[in-house]
Amino acid sequence: MPIELQPTAAMPSRPARERPRLSEITIGTPQITSRDRIFFTERLGLLLETGNALHTSLELLEAQAGSPPMRRVIADLRDGVSGGLSFSQALSRHPEVFPSAYVSLVAAGEQGGFLYPVLERLRELDEKRDELRSTLFSAFSYPGFLAVFSTGVVVFVLMVVFPKFRELFEMIWDKLPVTTRFLMTLSDGLLHYWAFGLAALAAAALLARQWWKRPGARSQVEGLVLRLPVLRDLLVLFQLVQFMHVMSLALGNGVPMLEALRSCRDIVASLRFRRFVEHLEAGVSEGRGIAVGFREQEFVPPLVKQMVSTGEESGALAMVMGRMATFYEREWKSRLTTLAKLLEPAMLVVMGVVVGLIVSSLILPIFKLSTAVR
Repeated sequence: MPIELQPTAAMPSRPARERPRLSEITIGTPQITSRDRIFFTERLGLLLETGNALHTSLELLEAQAGSPPMRRVIADLRDGVSGGLSFSQALSRHPEVFPSAYVSLVAAGEQGGFLYPVLERLRELDEKRDELRSTLFSAFSYPGFLAVFSTGVVVFVLMVVFPKFRELFEMIWDKLPVTTRFLMTLSDGLLHYWAFGLAALAAAALLARQWWKRPGARSQVEGLVLRLPVLRDLLVLFQLVQFMHVMSLALGNGVPMLEALRSCRDIVASLRFRRFVEHLEAGVSEGRGIAVGFREQEFVPPLVKQMVSTGEESGALAMVMGRMATFYEREWKSRLTTLAKLLEPAMLVVMGVVVGLIVSSLILPIFKLSTAVR
């Protein structure tokens, strides 16, 4: 069944009279990180558990916050709660810091009188997400370093070492190997036109950035990734794990199914997976249940389809999603580690071939000259 992208419901806007000036508060920038939110969630839960009132807890957290932007956000939360807003309503005024899934779970905790356990689970969820991103970065950091380092070595050799042999090689230019002549030409180009090269790279980066802002660019890149078997599986598992973690936490804390699904739109980054979530919303709205939507998607692993169907029938969907999220999180980490271990020797082989080509392009002509002299 085709899935069409629907517009995401916007968070309620803050009244104009209460909206702070841009100079007073800056949110949604790199200055406020997930670590700031984890600090806020953990300390707030601890203060509430030890019997402090919400307003008092926010005042204490404002004084403890190390990030000035986060401190201003906490101050605004305190003012909102003092002004008669519920905590979840105050959080909803800062959607760039607290996504809708966070706000929905806090609202459920407020209504049910179990805010501290919800905050504890939200902290765990943020930490799991950070751990997944850290694992992803660690897996590709070493191969990336090898690629950058080898490129730097090649550029250094071409711009510093090869020019020293120019006069020597010009005497036997017609007898030089093809690889040596190519590298000498490339060396000349780098020496004489390096400024143009840097300008071209900067222009290409600027064009790529502008292209990335186009509506269909991200979808095109994602479509390309989804054609690659290994990367496709990693992307699907990564999005699936985050989706099921949030759904398990939301459903387990009394958030209605439709609201939980809407909250997941802010969690998943993949456009394809977001359309899948919207497809699930449409199915639930029509009374078909969530398991039907899972069964209709080819990229969803068969085990997930079966377990979601079982969980929906037995009324234990939250528990099933939590178990599946944990299982596939381990599976994702295992596959990512395997891929990283394969990339490292592959990069070393590529570096060895490149270095061997450069060395042979220098050594062979010198060897021929020394033989001719003898």
